[in-house]
Amino acid sequence: MTFPPTPGLTTTPSAPEVAPGRGDVRVVLSPRLTFVLRRLGRAAISLVIVLAASFSMVQLVPGDPVRAALGPTAPAATVAALRHSLGLDLPLWNQFTNYVTGLLQLDFGTSVTSQRPVATTLAERLPTTVFLAVVSFVVAVVGAFPIGVATAVSARGGRRRWVDLGVSGILGVVIAIPNFLLAVLLIATLSIGWGAFPPAGWGSAQQAVLPVLALAVGPMAYLARIVHIEMVRVLDAPYLTTARSKRLPGHLLHVRHALPNIVTAALTAGGVVLVGLIGGTVLVETVFTVPGIGSTIVSSITAKDYPLIQGIVLVYAVLVLGANLVIDLALAVIDPRSAVAEA
Repeated sequence: MTFPPTPGLTTTPSAPEVAPGRGDVRVVLSPRLTFVLRRLGRAAISLVIVLAASFSMVQLVPGDPVRAALGPTAPAATVAALRHSLGLDLPLWNQFTNYVTGLLQLDFGTSVTSQRPVATTLAERLPTTVFLAVVSFVVAVVGAFPIGVATAVSARGGRRRWVDLGVSGILGVVIAIPNFLLAVLLIATLSIGWGAFPPAGWGSAQQAVLPVLALAVGPMAYLARIVHIEMVRVLDAPYLTTARSKRLPGHLLHVRHALPNIVTAALTAGGVVLVGLIGGTVLVETVFTVPGIGSTIVSSITAKDYPLIQGIVLVYAVLVLGANLVIDLALAVIDPRSAVAEA
């Protein structure tokens, strides 16, 4: 028995599948690799923008930057000789290509005031700044997790509401204190008041304590607040309630089951903290007379040493881009879901 076709309904034969030819090769990248390549591409584009911005710095200075650096009483022959040695008498495009070519050879130019290669100054001062930022970051992270976890456990389930409010208030006040003001307070109390640490200088472990504290206390409070909020949320999650019903020990419950679920938020906040620490070294190094690139850029701005300013700004930008890239890659390794979500 055959049935008549339904009015308004037409059937279209399916197209036959065509086997791909030998030349049709499709490369499928994993989400994690796509995430990494995308992050590297963004970092490369940002670096090109930073190169253009640092080069434009001298071009945007009103008047003659060499005359501004040497002063109005400098002889014209000296100004012309310095302009020639810096390549500022060349066409703009040639200046840019020479600038990029020099950077590829780690040649940042010559300081106007000291007549030394900028790369030499950076090589002498950069390790101090990196050490100060990294140690402060480690201190902030190591101090933030116990504070955040302990206060969250104490305030779990709405218990001890005063603990939650008190911790949030204290951490908020500490976060609001600028690091240079905290540096002055540390010098007034721990150095001048108690005589426990030197007020300035660099070269010993005691001289490093106050600068590290000035940089680390604010970020520690910020991270502790993030850990506290995330830990309170995780402690009330259903899976942790199930684990708690099995009467697991407290340290096992919090360390094995709760902490891994707050690492992503803490690591994301840690990237913000690390970038802030790199920038915060400028004022802290100046207050404590630490011989890093932070204090050097302040003196170079005062002296209008534009090649040195260019080099330091570029190094700071590379440090910030590198810190962001490292955090993003670490986040993709620790939490692959972030890479999959963005791929």
